[in-house]
Amino acid sequence: MPGESLILAIDNGTQSIRALLFDTRGNLVGKGKQEIEPYFSHQPGWAEQHPEYFWDNLGLAANKLWQNTDAKPEQVRGVTVTTQRSTTINLDTNGKPLRPAIIWLDQRHAEVDGPMKGPWGWLFKALGLEDTIKRFRANAPANWISQNQPEIWAATDKFLLLSGYLNFRLTGEMKDSTGSQVGYLPFDYKKHRWAASRDFKWQMLPLTRSMLPELVSPGETLGHLLPEAAAHLGLPAGLPVIAAASDKACEILGSGGTRPDIGCLSYGTTATINIAGRRYVEPTRFMPPYPSALPGQYCSEVMIYRGFWMVSWFKEEFGLRERTLAEQRGIEPEVLFDELVNAVPPGAMGLMLQPYWSPGVKHPGPEAKGAMIGFGDVHTRAHIYRAILEGLAYALREGKERLEKRGGVPVTRLRVAGGGSQSDAAMQLTADIFGLSAERPHTYETSGLGAAIDAAVGLGLHPDFDTAVDAMTRVGQVFLPDPDAHRLYDRLYREIYLKMYPQLIPLYRKIREITGYPR
Repeated sequence: MPGESLILAIDNGTQSIRALLFDTRGNLVGKGKQEIEPYFSHQPGWAEQHPEYFWDNLGLAANKLWQNTDAKPEQVRGVTVTTQRSTTINLDTNGKPLRPAIIWLDQRHAEVDGPMKGPWGWLFKALGLEDTIKRFRANAPANWISQNQPEIWAATDKFLLLSGYLNFRLTGEMKDSTGSQVGYLPFDYKKHRWAASRDFKWQMLPLTRSMLPELVSPGETLGHLLPEAAAHLGLPAGLPVIAAASDKACEILGSGGTRPDIGCLSYGTTATINIAGRRYVEPTRFMPPYPSALPGQYCSEVMIYRGFWMVSWFKEEFGLRERTLAEQRGIEPEVLFDELVNAVPPGAMGLMLQPYWSPGVKHPGPEAKGAMIGFGDVHTRAHIYRAILEGLAYALREGKERLEKRGGVPVTRLRVAGGGSQSDAAMQLTADIFGLSAERPHTYETSGLGAAIDAAVGLGLHPDFDTAVDAMTRVGQVFLPDPDAHRLYDRLYREIYLKMYPQLIPLYRKIREITGYPR
């Protein structure tokens, strides 16, 4: 390793910030992980965090990295950044934050005063898109700030995503990657650039072009490391900072999921299934695919908004016994939770879960709620836990089938990343429910690895993306479906799960009408 070229990938997720060192073969040679508070909340449904908090904790993660590796800072050839999506930051003319960042989990809504005016409004009405446009306008943080904190909006010189903010702190340049632009912004998802001046998105938002950063493609240079940023990271000043993409896009690239026949599952705070490729495939009509970590390519995504947050919720609310035993034995609690899953047969003895536990979800609809049916006196905590994992996999299988129908390419294998992928039980039931091999990438840090692949090409350490992906990604453990379990799951999925939402939607709407929740 002495003298070997290395890449520092910064991965600012929802629950931690990681400083990761990769070599040109995709090996993780150093890691510093700093746990963070995802957000604070001054009012119900709000989720905010101070931008400086992310920067300060990045420094702590970098410090931990250099304490836990034999690699030297002089080996690092460049730096790259991947972050959580849709977290927004207001900066003044001096580049200082004007208010806390609004985190992607935030649920506040702006007031929407009637439909859009003029020809766009008539068109959206004719296409039946009025509700979709209304949700976009209501969910946009820029609209809420301009309505409720007009003095802050008036002082806003730049409106950035978290990725753009960190890139600015590193380089002093107001630049960001096209691959990071996921959120309520005037972005052209088809052409990967800011929307044209006559695009309707400018009418829905109070933004001007000058408030947004310059965009560059993944693999291109954003700038060079400022002396104060270099000291913060423990690196030499002047190193190139290379554009990567959002954490989900980088996770797909780091998993090697660059073809449309590979379904990329992310078992993270948000659970997703993505199909990557060169074709622009809308997962739902008028819902764009997101930018890929590969220049000019796309990731068609179906999202389960709270995803493996549900697993964390279960562990917090019902898993005290396992957490206590794990601490006494000096092992990770996940080992005991896997034992909990394996104590229950496939199908959880008929306990079925629909995992839409977050208000206002895009899919299957804003009125959707979570549901569990099939309870009997035989069911225990273990059955509930298994039903959560199975419900998430059912929902992602439904997403896979929708993406196949839209894109016309059958998925023949699965790559599974994210925190939940470390559970062997979750991997096996995923293979069983989908009836496909579920492949775990060779490293857990797939998001950081995807960013490092972008940097490796940008730095000339690999000549092109195909070469870099071949050299830096590979499959680790593979879980094959059990035929008997798959037959059972297939019947439960087709005969029960797919019928749950259509049967329950009238009740969900009544609940919303009576209680006002969700808005």
